[in-house]
Amino acid sequence: MSLSSPTSSAYLTLAVAIVAEVIATTALKSSDGMTRVLPALVVVLGYGLSFYCLSLTLRSMPTSVAYAIWSGVGIVLITLAAWLIHHQRLDGPAVAGIALIVAGVLVINIFSSSAAH
Repeated sequence: MSLSSPTSSAYLTLAVAIVAEVIATTALKSSDGMTRVLPALVVVLGYGLSFYCLSLTLRSMPTSVAYAIWSGVGIVLITLAAWLIHHQRLDGPAVAGIALIVAGVLVINIFSSSAAH
């Protein structure tokens, strides 16, 4: 299977996948072990939308690149959501590790020719 060059719509679909996954993961904490109905419903719908959009992204973007972006950006956004919504804190090494994840995603997108096919 030959992948075409990712378009802006592929990146938009990937962004929707990331946001849906972040919402679902944040709701997972709020679901209290899937015992609260509304947050549990958000979890199921959010993950479903996320994986559907991620699958659409894979039509024009290599799996490794799409997953690196999806997981890397997702980790950063989930960390931010956990800090804002659930008042969770990180220590210096955790912040440094997340910064390295961001750096890795940037390197892939700016310098890797894999991201272009």
